[in-house]
Amino acid sequence: MALEQALEKWTGKITEVTIGATREEGGTRSAKVVAGGESTLPFLTFEGEVPHQPVIAGEILDRYPEEWPSPLREAFGEDLKDPAAWARRWVEGYGAQLLCLRLASTAPDAGDASPEQAAATVRRVLEAVGAPLIILGSEDVEKDNAIFPKVAEAAAGERCFLGVVTKDNYKSIAAAAMLHGHGLIAQAPVDVNIQKQTNILLLEFGVKKDSILMDPTTGGLGYGLEYTYSVMERLRLGALQGEAQVAVPLILFPGAEAWRSKEAKESTQDSPRWGEQETRGVLWEILTGTNSLQAGGDILVCRHPEAAAALRRHVAELLV
Repeated sequence: MALEQALEKWTGKITEVTIGATREEGGTRSAKVVAGGESTLPFLTFEGEVPHQPVIAGEILDRYPEEWPSPLREAFGEDLKDPAAWARRWVEGYGAQLLCLRLASTAPDAGDASPEQAAATVRRVLEAVGAPLIILGSEDVEKDNAIFPKVAEAAAGERCFLGVVTKDNYKSIAAAAMLHGHGLIAQAPVDVNIQKQTNILLLEFGVKKDSILMDPTTGGLGYGLEYTYSVMERLRLGALQGEAQVAVPLILFPGAEAWRSKEAKESTQDSPRWGEQETRGVLWEILTGTNSLQAGGDILVCRHPEAAAALRRHVAELLV
């Protein structure tokens, strides 16, 4: 007697989202990245379609990251002093297909760079590499509202994704993104209902669903990952069950979360029993990232190139 395999049947599907525009599409990117399109849970290709592999992006800052642990800074050396060189290192040295530029220097307490300076940095990075670009602001609401109109204009036609926007701070950034052909990253504080509300507000404002990435926020390994995993899982299950407002790809930031943990930041000298700091920190990012993939992450933004390479291998092995 043959054993019939029990398969889940889903009614929903994740919207495909394209990042980057080639010359034929009005931009200058050498390639574009497509995320989403799944009609099943992560990596369960026997139950549905997984048309696009999860994408592992490399993060860069527009200033030297003095606060980063030394193993993270040593991976890029002098290139950290120039965001354009840093971008080239990720693409040409480490094979990144997608970059995430964090405009950290625009924060009022971290340099307070002007909107014009931020726009100039974006143009330099776009000229330096052909990879598509995600652009994050300062995390200061007033400053982000000031910089993104200039940044969106500077990158017009390149189909970047700008963020983050929240339910209380989206109108001016969304208007700038729509005017210049960009997408948005909708963020919610580890709350399914607030994430739905944020997405609905963007859709009602006129943002197309294929121009939204969703960041429900996550914690690093040992720092809230378990709870945030459950929120991401609920969002993906809801999407596959037909909740159209959350049927968009997830973008997650395991690099930022992992390297802020004490297990990654503590030096080998200060905590010799924990082992070498570089190995420890990279493993913390890899384990945070693999869990993020299993939770449904479509785009993962990494900080250490070894972690990024390991996560790419992990994805390839699971989708053989």
